[in-house]
This record gives sequence, C-alpha cells and structure tokens, in this order.
Amino acid sequence: MKIYCSGIGGIGLSAYAALQQAAGHTVAGSDRTDSPLLKDLATQGIAISLNQDSSALPTDTDLFVYSEAVPADAPERVRAQKLGIRSISYFQALGELSEPYQVIAVCGTHGKSTTTAMLAKALIEAGLDPSVVVGTLTPDLAGRNWRRGASNFFLVEACEYRRSFHFLSPTIVVMTNVGGDHFDFFKTDAEYQNSYLEFLDRLPANGKVITHGKDPATRSLAEQSGREWINADSEPLLPLKVPGVHMQQNAQLALATAVLLGADRAAAEQSLRAFVGTWRRSELKGEYKGVPVIDDYAHHPDEIRATLLAFRQKYPTERLVCVFQPHTHDRTLKLYDQFVESFADADVVIIPNVYDARHDIETNLVDVPKFVSDIATRSNVEAIDGHSLADTESVLRTSMLREGDVLLCLGAGDITNLATAIANLH
Repeated sequence: MKIYCSGIGGIGLSAYAALQQAAGHTVAGSDRTDSPLLKDLATQGIAISLNQDSSALPTDTDLFVYSEAVPADAPERVRAQKLGIRSISYFQALGELSEPYQVIAVCGTHGKSTTTAMLAKALIEAGLDPSVVVGTLTPDLAGRNWRRGASNFFLVEACEYRRSFHFLSPTIVVMTNVGGDHFDFFKTDAEYQNSYLEFLDRLPANGKVITHGKDPATRSLAEQSGREWINADSEPLLPLKVPGVHMQQNAQLALATAVLLGADRAAAEQSLRAFVGTWRRSELKGEYKGVPVIDDYAHHPDEIRATLLAFRQKYPTERLVCVFQPHTHDRTLKLYDQFVESFADADVVIIPNVYDARHDIETNLVDVPKFVSDIATRSNVEAIDGHSLADTESVLRTSMLREGDVLLCLGAGDITNLATAIANLH
C-alpha cells in the first residue's frame, strides 16, 4: 500500500509509520515542525513534509492515517475525504495492524510507557522476539519507539484517551492503575473507569488480565471482567537502576507478564534489574554546574507525588528544585486540589506557564499566580511564578541553582526543551 500519515511526528503514529515502512509499504507523512523523530523516520526512507496544506498528499494514496491531534477540518483530512481515500485514526490503524497477532496491551493512567518498555526488554532478551509500539523512546529498542519482531507477540501501549484503546483486540491486558484523568473527554471517574471495563470486555473468554491486587480499583475491574486475572503484587519488588517504588511496581507487572508468556523467571528478573529507563521518564539529561537535570513526563498529581518521592529517597539531603508545567488548563482545574497538594517532597516549585494543548476547546483558564500561592500553602514549599519557560531558564541559571541542588523538570508539554537547554549549558 501507499500510506500517508498526517501528524507523523507523534509518538504513536511515528511508530506505526516506521513499522509499515519496514513491512514493505510506501509511507509518507507530514507534521508542523521538525524533530529528531522525523529525522529518524527520514533515514528509514519515509518522505516527510513540514507543509500541511494538503499539497504533499499524493492522489494515489491507499490509506490516510491521522493523529488525534489533527482536527477534522485540517486541509489534509479534508482533501483525503474529497479524493475518496480511506481515512482512519492512528489507533484504528494500529488496531488493524496488530489484530492478526497475540496482542499484549498495557493500559492505565500512569506507568504505561515504562511498563511497556520494561516488558519489551524482558521479552526480547528472553528470545520471544515481539513486535513493539511504545509511547516513548527507549535504549532497549535502539533508541526508538517501535520494533518489528518475527514472533506472534505484539506488545502495544494502549491509550485510554477518547477510548482509543477500544480499537485494539487484546489477548492479554496489563493494567497499571485507573485513577481518573482526561476530564476534557470523560466527565467522571466512573465514566473513565468504565472505559477500562469495556476494554477488558474486548478480551476473549480465555484472555487474561495482569494487575495489582492491592489496588482496589484495578482489582475490582479485573474481577468484574470475568476473565482470569493475575496478581502482579505476588512478584518481588526488584532493586532497579531507576528510582522509586512506582518503578518497582511497574517491574512487577512486566515480570508477571513475561513469565506468563514463557520467559525464564531468573532471566526476566535480571533483565529488569538492568533496565535504565526511557526518554522523559526520570531521565537524567545531564548536569548544569554539578546539578543533575532530570526530565520527567509526570503531568498528573499521582505522578508528581510518585516522582518527587522517588527522587527525595534518592537524594535525601539535596535541595529538590522542581519546575512543573501543567498540561492543559482543564486537567489542572479538574484536579486542582490534588495538584496543589502534590509537591510536599520538593523544596522549591516553579510554575513557568500552562501548556495549552487544547486551546481550541478550553475556555476556563488557570489563574497561575493563585495556583502558585496555593501550592506554597498546601504543599508547604517555596513556590514561584516563572512567567515563561525563557524567564524560568534565566532565573535557574542566574540566581536559583547552586551546588547540592537537583533540578526536576516535570510535565508533558514543551518543558522538555528547558531540561535539554539547562543540561547543555556548562
């Protein structure tokens, strides 16, 4: 086929594009801005356009796949429809690609990417040769977010946003946790968790669920599914190279799944102990004048608490300087009380701005000065309004960072650029 991917630079769609190119299809695509992901796709023979006015879309395209970030009225989607080209979303395309395989789907509010990356490493090193799609870059996949294996195992990170994972046909579901999120789409915690129950209903009668039995919410969903479920909490909390109990809990899930799929237990444990992390998950970007610079994707209160606790345990006497960029106004407002109480393990918190990923639909905006004040009061920390990423970088370099500090850059937006910039300064 000739496949065109609109929004090809997305962490999911880029993996799909690379897999289809590797399978012998002709793949092209577009995105708004260049990135290392796009440069890597180009090295694989995929034609990339940074113009999304529809002029790059070939008229003889067989399949048009679009990222969820590309709206229905975008020029490329409109032209594809006019040309009669079959058009489907990324997750629908991933569902079709993976359907013939034994699909191991890793879902959950937090920890999906890390758990998928851990399990990929364990399965590869056990010789089980899976195909993989993961929402991060990992050294165990040669620094990429995909792998084309030769076995019948297809390991995918399954995203719940807009019920995207309902396009998948899993045979095994690994469920990390189900605390509410994405309230721009889901109206209540119950609606959010029901989407997981509907996902578990997509399992065949002999399908299996692997989750944490000590978590009442995930245990309840596993039991309601009527499928056999495996309690990953019966596995040991392995000593890891990445900090935090939450990482050890992810490894429990990966270990239980790897053993279920036929991996040697001792070898799987050894593989997980050697796991060094992934892109933007507790990632050490470098140092600035002796200060470690950590980049992490944490953008939910539970993730912030877990990440800060992990680094407080790793650096018990150092000053933790946390720069947090909230991801969307809607999420911040819906979980406001949880956010302002989630920074107790930091010493200093800086809020540079709110990453406005849904500017076309969000009308209620976060009052950043009040948000900063409430963090100071309710997390009992020093909190600062950074005004912008550029201003925050200037403050960090000129007056904030000192010997004995650890800098944590948290968020799902472009705060990763701040971590990169600081780590590259000497």
